[in-house]
Amino acid sequence: MSVELKEELLNKRPIRSWKKPIVILLTSIGILAAVIVLFLAIVFAVDFISSKSEQAKIKSYGQLVPVDGKRMNVLIEGKGEETIVLLPGYGTASPVLDFKPLIAELSPFYKVVVVEPFGYGLSDATEKERTTDNIVSEIHEALQQLNIDKYILMGHSITGIYGLEYVDKYPNEVSAFAGIDTSVPTQPGMDVTFPLKKFTFLKQSGLLRLIMNVSGDAYEGLPFDNQTKEQMRMIALKNAYEATLLNELKHLSTNFKEAHPTTFPKDLPIILFIQGNNPPVEGWIPLHEEQVKDSVHGKLIKLDGGHYLHHTQSKEIGKQFRSFMNEMKK
Repeated sequence: MSVELKEELLNKRPIRSWKKPIVILLTSIGILAAVIVLFLAIVFAVDFISSKSEQAKIKSYGQLVPVDGKRMNVLIEGKGEETIVLLPGYGTASPVLDFKPLIAELSPFYKVVVVEPFGYGLSDATEKERTTDNIVSEIHEALQQLNIDKYILMGHSITGIYGLEYVDKYPNEVSAFAGIDTSVPTQPGMDVTFPLKKFTFLKQSGLLRLIMNVSGDAYEGLPFDNQTKEQMRMIALKNAYEATLLNELKHLSTNFKEAHPTTFPKDLPIILFIQGNNPPVEGWIPLHEEQVKDSVHGKLIKLDGGHYLHHTQSKEIGKQFRSFMNEMKK
């Protein structure tokens, strides 16, 4: 064998030794990519088929009220002389079903009106910006359509922000405010920017359904029957990360900032039910103490439980609320 040929063979050996691992790596990447694409295709198909099937399984409740050219769902229960308007926290799948334990405690004594804002429950979606002003005006229009013009405003979480403007805008209609672990304009951490595109991807890809399915029963141990829990699950999958709710999330920081200078009127009766143990927000209790301290009729009640106090403390909320309102009449 010639010297030239030997050198040529020797020079080719390293190339051949690298060639096989590269082929294996590329093949593995190709297989992995194919598996991921197949997985996502299956997840998307399952979500698409399930969503179509569930549309027919969601049961109607309440009544649809014309608001701004769309339909807003409202439930009315009870025949008491005084009216309570119940408003949900941000992203609550079905306000009517979510408030079910509390409605049961209040409706024997009051006329209870649960409003599902656009994008919530069985209400229509909307392309209108989810500013506090728009949300408050739409809720008010729904009540006007129902000839409800004097009421107690009660709500959970984000209602603490919307409620401030509501009371300021319609002072002659709201006779009292009751908050259930309600948000406060100056609470920390509300200047965050949310990954809206990621949320949209989770929804449209079907991954949200998968995540919810593997997460187990979100209402385990709570006072909801299986039928109600299934309805809430289907409505949650229908509404979660839809454009209306994402737009509200987009405006969340601005809505909080714009509420900063606003306070409840001193002569408005205010009762706030808040988490008494290990609240997740720094200064949660002092922030609410600040809200009621200047009120002529202000009361703060600390309860054991999580953020959704009305799930586990509805009886106590109903009892304490009735007692508070009776005191106001003396």
